[in-house]
Amino acid sequence: MSDSTAVFEAQRDRLRAVAYRMLGSYADAEDVVQEAWLRFSRQDTATIHNLAGWLTTVVGRISLDVLRSRQARPEAAYGELVVTVDDGAAPEQDAELADSVGLALLVVLESLKPTERLAFVLHDLFAVPFDDIGQILGKSADATKMLASRARRKVQATEPPASGPEQRAVVQAFLTAARDGDFDGLLRVLHPDVKLTAESADGTYVVIGATKVATGAQRVRTGTIGFWRTALVNGRPGLVTWDDEKSPLGITAYTVVDGLITEISILTDPARLAAVDLPEPD
Repeated sequence: MSDSTAVFEAQRDRLRAVAYRMLGSYADAEDVVQEAWLRFSRQDTATIHNLAGWLTTVVGRISLDVLRSRQARPEAAYGELVVTVDDGAAPEQDAELADSVGLALLVVLESLKPTERLAFVLHDLFAVPFDDIGQILGKSADATKMLASRARRKVQATEPPASGPEQRAVVQAFLTAARDGDFDGLLRVLHPDVKLTAESADGTYVVIGATKVATGAQRVRTGTIGFWRTALVNGRPGLVTWDDEKSPLGITAYTVVDGLITEISILTDPARLAAVDLPEPD
């Protein structure tokens, strides 16, 4: 192994972590790190005084280009969907759950502008100085600091709570009421302005209002589903369903705030379902 290769490999895990939090996709993060390696391999390393900083700058710039490309092509603007088994373990006893709690932050980061996301991720998560981030963005340190501050406020205002026993209990009450056709029980756990978002191959639609959601939930009985199990979907309590042939039907994620379900997100697009690494049916 050459000296330059050894130097890069020593930084690879950190660079991958930076790119993943910037892009929310393991595959894209690997592509960014590989591109950074290609650029690094063409450099005279003797002229690079701070290798870690130089590599972070390169990864940041490539990631920023990817984010801007996603904005220009909305169909490419996706975050990686990660579904893990929800076994009811306490967070401090479940490393996998701890990882998925971090995924909840990625969901929020998707709502930030590319420049805000870069400033927040590099400074708040990886302690990169504002002067260095400003060089990537072509902005002053003060302007970069303002971007990070604006992003931080958005994250603090919108970050969904991690899945815990209380949130899971609310979702379980919702599922039980739906199974039993208990309309009043459904309304007790739904926020009056609950938001239902369903993504299918035909597009996305949104329904507002607890009554409409409860009515819809009443109509979906477990008898129409071959198999189902609770899960964590990007850190939120959720549900995965399969048909009798064990083909995935959908992934549902619930956001619970102050004991009420405020948002339900359903994915039924077969192409996206096929791309998700799902747990096995019970």
